[in-house]
Amino acid sequence: MRPLFTGLLTAALALGSPVFAQEGAVSGPGAILRGLDKVNGHTVDAELPVGGSAELFGLLVTLSDCRYPEDNPTGDAFAFLTIREPDTGIVQFEGWMIASSPALSALDHSRYDIWVLRCNIS
Repeated sequence: MRPLFTGLLTAALALGSPVFAQEGAVSGPGAILRGLDKVNGHTVDAELPVGGSAELFGLLVTLSDCRYPEDNPTGDAFAFLTIREPDTGIVQFEGWMIASSPALSALDHSRYDIWVLRCNIS
């Protein structure tokens, strides 16, 4: 029974972390994110360095990593984000977001959307 559990856990981790499954991914020094206020339609873009944080529409966004295909720097970006309520520290989202498929792993917030546009490559 234990080998089956280990195999399932390994598969779940691989599926839950698409960046690790992508061969030839390179880490960028930062990322460009976009936030949307769904009530009034306002958008804001933010450029974050890896390890940096910014407040977008009252949510604290921290970028841990941003990766992109080595052979296509302008291609699909994957960013590991942590999004918190700044007052309480409650985590609203933590995980990898994929630029080409933002709905695949998205922030679930009643008013705001935040997604990855691309990694910085310089």
